[in-house]
Amino acid sequence: MMQSVPLDKASRLLNHGPTVLVGSAHGGRVNVMAAAWAMPLDFTPPKIAVVIDKATLTRELVEASGVLSVCVPCVAQAALTRAVGNESGKDHPDKLQRCGVSYEPGPLTGCPLVPGAIAWMECRVLPATVHVAGPHDLILAEVVNAWADERVFSGGRWHFEAASDDLRSLHHVAGGMFYTVGSAIMPE
Repeated sequence: MMQSVPLDKASRLLNHGPTVLVGSAHGGRVNVMAAAWAMPLDFTPPKIAVVIDKATLTRELVEASGVLSVCVPCVAQAALTRAVGNESGKDHPDKLQRCGVSYEPGPLTGCPLVPGAIAWMECRVLPATVHVAGPHDLILAEVVNAWADERVFSGGRWHFEAASDDLRSLHHVAGGMFYTVGSAIMPE
């Protein structure tokens, strides 16, 4: 169901503020973590920002490899999203197995793309990131490849209103609780 998304439309995969799954891989180690703070920064080339705490395995792997993946999970993946957000890859080397995460390596980065997510992005960390990552845990990256589930994203925009509720994106609000996107509103 995943279709390629033109890179000039990739920023739209995050512009509605979903919780994301950040994937990382380096030296035979792979991790996926949940992140509530991710956003688009630019259109062409598409750039994103994501907060990744310096104490995480994901941050260690991203800094070592210079790449990451961002997947947009849906309601059907709420338990998985919560699980990878509550477990540390540093504390549990078998975290992905423990949390029931399957993945395929991205063709350009090797970072995990999680099946069932409604959007995938492969990203290259921007060199300027070193200036903000240290003190602020903010990683800036360029999107180099993007896909979205054609059941909810086509023509360069989301279409949640026409799909099953299980395909709506997740939005973390605190205490392990998520909301989903609501109904579309088209002002006159």
